[in-house]
Amino acid sequence: MMHNAIEIRNLTKNYKGFSLGPLDFTIPKGCMVGYIGENGAGKSTTLKAILGLIHADSGEIKIFGNSTNEHEPELMNKIGVVFDAINLPADMKVQEVGTFCKLAFTTWAENTFNDYLKRFTLPDDKKVKALSRGMKMKLSLSIALSHQAELLILDEATSGLDPVVRDEILDILLDFLQDENHTVLISSHILSDLEKAADYIAFLHNGKLLFMEEKDLLVERYALCSLDDETIGHLDPEAIVGRRRHAFGQDLLVIRNLMPKSIKLTNASIEDIMVYIIKGVESESVAL
Repeated sequence: MMHNAIEIRNLTKNYKGFSLGPLDFTIPKGCMVGYIGENGAGKSTTLKAILGLIHADSGEIKIFGNSTNEHEPELMNKIGVVFDAINLPADMKVQEVGTFCKLAFTTWAENTFNDYLKRFTLPDDKKVKALSRGMKMKLSLSIALSHQAELLILDEATSGLDPVVRDEILDILLDFLQDENHTVLISSHILSDLEKAADYIAFLHNGKLLFMEEKDLLVERYALCSLDDETIGHLDPEAIVGRRRHAFGQDLLVIRNLMPKSIKLTNASIEDIMVYIIKGVESESVAL
């Protein structure tokens, strides 16, 4: 029985001025993975390589145990995709989308699609170009969920949406994951959404994967504190992951279990962890 949705081994892609990888990571079935990093870190490049939209320079990608190089056509039916822009003719009406998609997907389920249109209250007589951004994302998600996909890939799909719509989309994704064979890979700059819903966080920085770990373990491992320079001098250097200087000392991201019990710690968010780790990596680069 195949327990992994995605396996990536030694994946590289080189552009002028930027290199992705080598990347190695595995995404198990039945979970949501939040793929995070700054603009230009290589998140979209990774997702496009998984989807076969670009060709990697080296490495292997397997989806449900099958190489994308050998089984791409049949695998694409199993993947639902939501990008930050909808890829449909601008003058197409919502009610015509189902007929269009039936030609693209052999597993298209018209009744499922119509159910999502009703759930999202999408006006079927409107043209795609007349839809708001939120409506376009709901339409994209309706398509992605209506051809029996087992893997959903979303690239910045919730950016620019109001909190109510984002929550609605997260609820749909969590419903999708009720089936243990379903998996979600989502890149987003709205880290609070991933903190609510993701099981794992994969963190890409300058084309390199810094970590992929369970979200709950990350939140348990790291903490924040604010200390003066003298106190910091007595700490185990291994405890300090990243720092930010201010007039009265430094704010630190630390490893919780390496800190003295006497020092007051506060919980770190996923955003805190990302920002401070980047600062730590950049500080090491400067020191080198």
